Amino acid sequence: MTTDLRPLLRLIGRHKRRYLAGALMLAVADLGQLVAIDVIKRFIDALEAGRADAADVRMYAGIVAGTGVAVLFARFGWRQMIFGSSRMIERDVRQTLYDHLQTLSPRFFLDRKVGDLMAYATNDIPSVQQAAAGGMMQFLDAVILLVGSAVAMVVTIDARLSLIALAPLLLLNPATYWLGKRMHASYTKVQAQFGALSDRVQENFAGIRVVKGFGREAHQSKAFAVVNRRYQALFGQMLRYDVGFDPVIGVLVGMSAALGLVYGGRLVIDGRLSLGGYMAFNSYLWMLAWPMMALGMVMNHVQRATASLARIDTLMAVPPDIQDAPDALPLPRARGDVVVRDLTFRYAPGLPAALDGIDLAVAHGGTLGILGRTGSGKSTLANVLVRAFDPPPGTVLLDGHDVRDVRLADVRGAVAYVPQDAFLFSRSIRDNIAFDPHDVSDEAVFAAARIADVHDDILGFSDGYDTLLGERGITLSGGQRQRVCLARALVRESPILVLDDCLSAVDTATEARILGALRPTIAERTAIIISHRVSALRDADEIVVLDGGRIVERGTHDSLMSAGGEYARLWRKQQMEEDLQGDAPPLPPTGNRPQPPPDSPADVAAQAGGRGGPGETPQIETLTDLFAGDGTEADDG
Repeated sequence: MTTDLRPLLRLIGRHKRRYLAGALMLAVADLGQLVAIDVIKRFIDALEAGRADAADVRMYAGIVAGTGVAVLFARFGWRQMIFGSSRMIERDVRQTLYDHLQTLSPRFFLDRKVGDLMAYATNDIPSVQQAAAGGMMQFLDAVILLVGSAVAMVVTIDARLSLIALAPLLLLNPATYWLGKRMHASYTKVQAQFGALSDRVQENFAGIRVVKGFGREAHQSKAFAVVNRRYQALFGQMLRYDVGFDPVIGVLVGMSAALGLVYGGRLVIDGRLSLGGYMAFNSYLWMLAWPMMALGMVMNHVQRATASLARIDTLMAVPPDIQDAPDALPLPRARGDVVVRDLTFRYAPGLPAALDGIDLAVAHGGTLGILGRTGSGKSTLANVLVRAFDPPPGTVLLDGHDVRDVRLADVRGAVAYVPQDAFLFSRSIRDNIAFDPHDVSDEAVFAAARIADVHDDILGFSDGYDTLLGERGITLSGGQRQRVCLARALVRESPILVLDDCLSAVDTATEARILGALRPTIAERTAIIISHRVSALRDADEIVVLDGGRIVERGTHDSLMSAGGEYARLWRKQQMEEDLQGDAPPLPPTGNRPQPPPDSPADVAAQAGGRGGPGETPQIETLTDLFAGDGTEADDG
């Protein structure tokens, strides 16, 4: 594996003026040290020759002190320029990487683990910053001191002595190349293993309730130890090449010092070199030890940075598979008419169709209900509608336009989507509801929370809407999380509202109350309600039943009940199960029949996930519910 410096040099080149200014200040600091040595040399020679008096002592001391002050200010300046520029590079690379990841579709994140992606920000980008800061400083410092000291030795001391003493340094280049090549390959492996280590930590902490619920702490600890030891072994292998550079430098500098002492001492004895010149020569020679060691540090920084940049460039090279067409149409004010024509969708070539021949149409102000078991394609259809995954051309139309021909921002701006995975950010409840990019007033937040039937729950917290949530909203129960997510969608006031089984963690009475409160809002929008509960869909203008990615039934509630097919079977089953439970809740004003319960243990578990808030099923029905992360229905893919 070879080291490609071009990506690093391009980043540095963006701030070339600041680096040039830093290099000039660094040159002032380094040359100031060389001047101080020459002044001391002249002072010693004057003392030895008996030509120095008290005035000369004060003069030489003043020159050295003034040089020291100049070096002080120069060092402050180059640190500001070089180290400050490195932080700008770090900021730019981090922002560029973050922005690129934002453009990638969920398909990409299905194949990449969060811990591995986090390693780019926590390990790779700091490696680039260190090379642009300490690495660049050490390189410039080494070059200036090497050239300055060598020239001073040749010009002001003795050319032959200097060439003899510097001869061992010719071996530095092949040693650096050999060690650097192996260190680059080793560090690439270290970074990849760090990603695996980070992913192991992230995954286990995110699923800590599952780990503890199954009593697998010891097993997970052993598995982590294997990954941890592997990381330590790879890092140790890299360090062998890293630390090997210093002994090589020490040997070369020692050889130079030995040759300088032997030949320089002989020149002093023969009277061909003054004592001050001999002292200055040794000062220059030992001053070369720092640049030599700095080159080792530079190699370390550069090899790490180039390996990290290669990893980052590989990630940046992944093209967004969902993006605007070159001639994408603007649709800033969508009406909300949705048409699906013969939609067949696969997550990857060769996989079975998740959706097969779907035909749907719902106009502005209409409500479409979608019913199906887990795995029937309900969530897939919702994701395709918002272009989380791209449908085939011409299969999904918004206001008569193919969604692939409309600007992506306009498509997603037209849809308020509530997924079944109730995800909340680690911020306040107010901020989570007001997540829309437009300014949202407190009144709008409160109104949306009331419709979602979560306003009173929020006021029950000591900090109300300012309550800070834990990671993924862990502070709230499953049902409360779902209702906050619903409020977040309602605040958007988008013309299309897609509810993907987003009330599975509340009981049927609460669900009926929420849907009743939603009716005025739904009447002004295009509503697509996805649910595994028949009761949630009975007022829809049209209901379709999915099975295996296909529409097996469609019609209104009454027509489907009269047909006596799958829909009617699910209705009777759910009503029978609820009658057996003996706690049939009332319907909203449009009906007086009791709501049916879920139709499977998994659905019962989904209801039970919303524990701790009013209107949520408190009992634990299955082991699935006990260890569920958010109590919602599993993604039906």
